[in-house]
Amino acid sequence: MMGGMAVPDPRWFLRSERLGFREWTPADLGLARGLWGDPAVTALIAAHGPLSDEAIQERLMEEIDHAESHGVQYWPIFELTTGNHIGCCGLHPRIAEAGIYELGFHLRSEHWDKGFASEAARAVIAYAFDRLESRELFAGHHPKNDASRRILTKLGFTYTHDEPFAGTGLLHPSYVLRRDSPERRHQ
Repeated sequence: MMGGMAVPDPRWFLRSERLGFREWTPADLGLARGLWGDPAVTALIAAHGPLSDEAIQERLMEEIDHAESHGVQYWPIFELTTGNHIGCCGLHPRIAEAGIYELGFHLRSEHWDKGFASEAARAVIAYAFDRLESRELFAGHHPKNDASRRILTKLGFTYTHDEPFAGTGLLHPSYVLRRDSPERRHQ
């Protein structure tokens, strides 16, 4: 990439300063393997460690199904200047009929600690509230995931309760960000 210019991709429907978002496709199995096949990534989201190839394919198809059924998914994100796959960030329906979505992000381990999760989440939060007119966002994290806790707190989410998460079998700290919350207005 020359001069830090963006690598154009007509499939990007959302952008932040450094990231482009698009929908998953069946052709993205290699990207999905690079993300959900990484033991560092799945350590805090899957009780049994890295996902098998079959489980990765199922996860990819779940995301594609979410987009077809609900218009949202944990979208794959890419660095604008290089086109490198960073991970995914997006929404799942929590209480779809009430306009309540769950925010989530998974980053490839080589892209941790670079501010990508916060940047991607800010873009998705704006998308949820401004374009989808969501009333409220939910988020949770593994009890040992201090990085996610710090990100959610910085984004204005408020801790509400601990909730069982099937993926780990543990109680995960859970948070809410409301469309009209004062914390959101100061971002």
